[in-house]
Amino acid sequence: MLYQDAFLRTLEAGVRTLLTRWGLDAAAPLTLLNISENATYLADDTAQGRRIVLRVHRPGYHTEAEILSELDWIDALRSSGVVETPCPLRPLDGSALCSFADQGARYQVAAFSHMSGEQPQGGDLPKWFARLGAVNARLHSQSRTWVRPRGFVRKTWDFATTVGRDAYWGNWRQALGLHPEGHDVIERALTLLQVETGRYGDRPDRFGLIHCDMRLANLLVEGERLGVIDFDDCGISWYAYDFAAAVSFLEHEPFLPDLMAAWVDGYRGAAPLAKEDEAALPMFVMLRRIQLTAWVASHAETPGAAAMGAPYTAGTVALADRYLTKNG
Repeated sequence: MLYQDAFLRTLEAGVRTLLTRWGLDAAAPLTLLNISENATYLADDTAQGRRIVLRVHRPGYHTEAEILSELDWIDALRSSGVVETPCPLRPLDGSALCSFADQGARYQVAAFSHMSGEQPQGGDLPKWFARLGAVNARLHSQSRTWVRPRGFVRKTWDFATTVGRDAYWGNWRQALGLHPEGHDVIERALTLLQVETGRYGDRPDRFGLIHCDMRLANLLVEGERLGVIDFDDCGISWYAYDFAAAVSFLEHEPFLPDLMAAWVDGYRGAAPLAKEDEAALPMFVMLRRIQLTAWVASHAETPGAAAMGAPYTAGTVALADRYLTKNG
């Protein structure tokens, strides 16, 4: 299985062979920061006073063109001051990306400047969700007008690729601990969601390039600064879906309506948000929850997914049942 100790040692060894490509000491300490879709390392070259983050991409998920397109969008967002996010760092030789091979697989590696801070939490969450709403508003405005460079390509996150049988994050029907009754509840909820998302539509003012994963783990707070990291899942989807992604793993919390209200207020302070878009937020929260349930099963080797397991599936069934009662 991926991301066991021996495999992580292999990844670290591969990353170490590339450090000099970014001008770092080959012996600089490496610290594993996170294992999710990818493995992320912090390289700390104390002699030069440089800290950079290196992301080892999961094989077979993104093409090289998709990764380069992500970096292009980050550069555009940074140059326009839309969002505070780490700078992509190109290798010193001018190449686009670095990579290493192991047992027939090739691992693409991207590097970013290090951003300090901690994820928002506790009683301050509504405050930061108001700030996040404003960030999303600016990002969506940029997305609607940005002329994408030639060759730009990112995944499309629509109903089929989010929760369909060929969804990028796996089939929810294989969710851990899913029993027949729960399967029926989720199936009925998805039937309703398919109708609702189809009715909502994918007009250009509602569907475009978004971050897709502004969950708490991808937000960094320091003082009054709200930084956003990890555009790895950015793609073409509903703009309102960015809120659903932001409340990943919080869908069951009683304070969810407070976060939604704060996000909407923050958004409208920076750009218009139609009533229809606001009304669609709970729909996308439910869709995201089912998508994450599939992710937990298909990424069971990662620490985060392993910690959630079957209880997360049970929670999804309960939320789907509640959604049907309210909207069915």
